[in-house]
Amino acid sequence: MEVILVNKMEEVVKQMAEKMLPESSVCSCPRCLLDVLALALNSLPPKYVVTNIGNAVTNVDLDSSQWKANVTMAICNAINVVKGRPRHS
Repeated sequence: MEVILVNKMEEVVKQMAEKMLPESSVCSCPRCLLDVLALALNSLPPKYVVTNIGNAVTNVDLDSSQWKANVTMAICNAINVVKGRPRHS
């Protein structure tokens, strides 16, 4: 069985950001999306896992209402930064 190193926080932030961005007025081009993801992820602790067992344990941890609130706040803050200073014309 092949094992890989994955940051579960990155997966959670991507999923939530993809739901939140269409509801915001921020540009949805690939550059702005990646800027939002990078800013949000840099303000959150990583959650690395290696095995499927680790995935199950980490998913439970990231499903709590506090984690969802933290991720939502990080994405909202990142959206505001990118909206105010997009790195394109």
